[in-house]
Amino acid sequence: QVYLETSGGGLVQAGGSLRLSCSDSRRTTRNNGMGWFRQAPGKERECVANIDWNGGRPSYADSVKGRFTISRDNTKDTVYLQMDSLKTDDTAVYYCAAAIGSLGSQQSSRYRYWGQGTQVTVSS
Repeated sequence: QVYLETSGGGLVQAGGSLRLSCSDSRRTTRNNGMGWFRQAPGKERECVANIDWNGGRPSYADSVKGRFTISRDNTKDTVYLQMDSLKTDDTAVYYCAAAIGSLGSQQSSRYRYWGQGTQVTVSS
């Protein structure tokens, strides 16, 4: 069973930065694509970033491109989401997820395991 622990959320002013971490304490996802998703109240869940098992092909939603950076350190079984130039529209619960295969994807249906989510609130 995969257990993904998400951390790093919080309250930040617009223009600020946060770094989210997703740790796999059981070391079972280093060969899986990984994704970061978010869901704001009243909105559908969206994939903001995803990455292949080896750190290749980082991909971003248009809404965060140029501001967010996804990365992973397989020696630490951790995936990161660096979020810079945050906007109030970035306020949401953020989730990490492990894909079914080795490739990242924008589609939530391609993900099997999900972390518990961390709240990110950006104030104006």
